[in-house]
Amino acid sequence: MSTTHAARNGPLTGVRVVELAGIGPGPFAAMLLADLGADVVRVDRPGGPGLGIDPARDLTNRNKRSVLVDLKAADGPATVLDLVERADVLIEGYRPGVAERLGIGPDACLARNPHLVYGRMTGWGQDGPLAPTAGHDIGYIAITGALGMIGPDPEGPPTIPANLLGDYAGGSLYLVIGVLAALQHARAHGEGQVVDAAIVDGTAHLTTMIRGMLAAGSWQDRRGTNLLDGGCPFYGVYATSDGGHMAVGALEERFYADFVRLLGLGEEAAAGRYDLARWPGLREAVAKAFLGRTRQEWTEVFDGSDACVAPVLSLGEAPAHPHLAARGTFTEHEGQVQPAPAPRFSVTPGTLRTGPALPGADTAEVARDWAVPSLHPQETSA
Repeated sequence: MSTTHAARNGPLTGVRVVELAGIGPGPFAAMLLADLGADVVRVDRPGGPGLGIDPARDLTNRNKRSVLVDLKAADGPATVLDLVERADVLIEGYRPGVAERLGIGPDACLARNPHLVYGRMTGWGQDGPLAPTAGHDIGYIAITGALGMIGPDPEGPPTIPANLLGDYAGGSLYLVIGVLAALQHARAHGEGQVVDAAIVDGTAHLTTMIRGMLAAGSWQDRRGTNLLDGGCPFYGVYATSDGGHMAVGALEERFYADFVRLLGLGEEAAAGRYDLARWPGLREAVAKAFLGRTRQEWTEVFDGSDACVAPVLSLGEAPAHPHLAARGTFTEHEGQVQPAPAPRFSVTPGTLRTGPALPGADTAEVARDWAVPSLHPQETSA
């Protein structure tokens, strides 16, 4: 079960967060706040989210505490409002209107605590034609134009990425930015507010630079034909002789010169950098060269250079990479290898204090620490 939270010194120490249990980007956003020292109390419901994931393995619930509250019970909403009264931030990821129907929407919560930052995480946002409908990452990034940019073949279908782009980059990170900005305002002016973080908004915002390039005529609205989308032979992924892959990003002239030299290509390849008509031939030459050695051999060839070439590693391989190991990018806690808190702070570092909070395991502790008598310690999961 979760252990008692020790004293912490992250930059968000002293910030109290209520997280209404959900899945995906909401829990990840709350984890980011917890990693930075916030006291995050996750309000789990009896029966859990029904994902079939062992709660002890759900790393997005690390550094949190959990209480069990039945929001459909007569006293459930009142218990949440008691927590809200003592909190700085609330995070919820319900469809628009659900929190209101449960009696824990923004009006009810801000009436109880006018300084509260009420963070809302949805795919489509709180309004608009699609707001009441279901959705997932792939749909959100599809309508923003982000999915349409991904893939090497302009005539084929886009390549489906893992759900990092929409759910977590366009969703979680923007929710955290919004929550922290609103928290600063609340502390400066004593005024809470609602943060409407929609994955479609965040994902669209991520395309800002590309849209500027499009307007300037330096980007084609056709995937696989541009400098940064695989259309360029010196910004792409190539197979090696052992079935591995190397990632190449030798964009700048000096870096490209190192790349061509270490790859063993001749002067013709060096001269073809600016000639788009010669790019197909250059791509073939680069691909052929990479097939001449294994991934490890090429890694050793480019190691320490400015050629901007790196091996493509699997999730399982990544923690052992020498650079990541030296920085401690990954850490092991309670037998689980996982990313360490990020970013890093020179004075108030984030810490990995506890493993995933088990549903209801901290009810008595939170009732005591937050002085919430309406929390019943007997409401814990087995």
